[in-house]
Amino acid sequence: MYDVIIIGSGPAGLTAAIYTTRANLKTLVIAGEKWGGQLQLTSLVENFPGFPEGIQGPDLMMNMRKQAEHHGAEIVDVALQEADFSKQPFTLKTSDKEYQAKAVIIASGADARWLGVPGEEALIGKGVSSCATCDAMFFRNKNVFVVGGGDSAMEEALVLSKVANSVTLIHRRDSFRASEIMQQRVKENPKITPLYNSEITEVKGDIRVQSATVKNSATGESKEMPVDGIFVAIGHIPNTKIFKGIELDNDGYIKVQNHYHTNIPGVFTAGDVHDRSYRQAITAAGFGAAAALEAERWLSMEGKEEKFVAN
Repeated sequence: MYDVIIIGSGPAGLTAAIYTTRANLKTLVIAGEKWGGQLQLTSLVENFPGFPEGIQGPDLMMNMRKQAEHHGAEIVDVALQEADFSKQPFTLKTSDKEYQAKAVIIASGADARWLGVPGEEALIGKGVSSCATCDAMFFRNKNVFVVGGGDSAMEEALVLSKVANSVTLIHRRDSFRASEIMQQRVKENPKITPLYNSEITEVKGDIRVQSATVKNSATGESKEMPVDGIFVAIGHIPNTKIFKGIELDNDGYIKVQNHYHTNIPGVFTAGDVHDRSYRQAITAAGFGAAAALEAERWLSMEGKEEKFVAN
């Protein structure tokens, strides 16, 4: 029996664990088989406070993990297979064990949708990115591609246009689906060039992105285009399919009620699994701290700790 079980081990989950353990709550983190979240795929992180010269993404996550463990968090690098929120205490199952908790914080994150083309995966963090806010500064005076046609792609292109030499906005259809105001801002920006009816079929480079093969879907013609960076903005997939009974929005993100509570009392949420707006390490960490404080308050004020008996 744990006071709090945290599902996920990115900035939100590990920050939550730091707060719950320091509040003397017995805490388990079900980290997943690949712990650390999206920062494990990131190279230099320059916008997380406290590191004036930046820090490598995996190093930042290791620091967070060590800090959580230092304060007493138990962390298991296994995937959650089933969560039963129908009764209290809550029951969570992995492949080999069953755990119970008085409160749960869901911080399972969201995965970027990638193109799934040859060369892409090997160059993630080496010129292939899903976050212009995170990585734009690495492409000052460079030529970059943005892939997508929605508001997110427009935002990525506009952010990059502030530092890059040129931005080519690649979309597979003959028109964007973004809002009119976002399309207008892109059209008025002299650094941004739209490329319709086009899709990237291969990313090339040795240690960094050097070029991409772009196919015209209307003519079938393919050509190799030199480029320094590729930003994929075709959406994110929140990791929520496993959570039965948790209220989600139309895109699968957890609906937040009254300061990081879900629709189920005692189940809280933090980070990219509910945040479709910011998706930054620092905001995820802040959400994790807030969810932990809410969980601590709920356990105390509701007197829940006196009502739980382990099965």
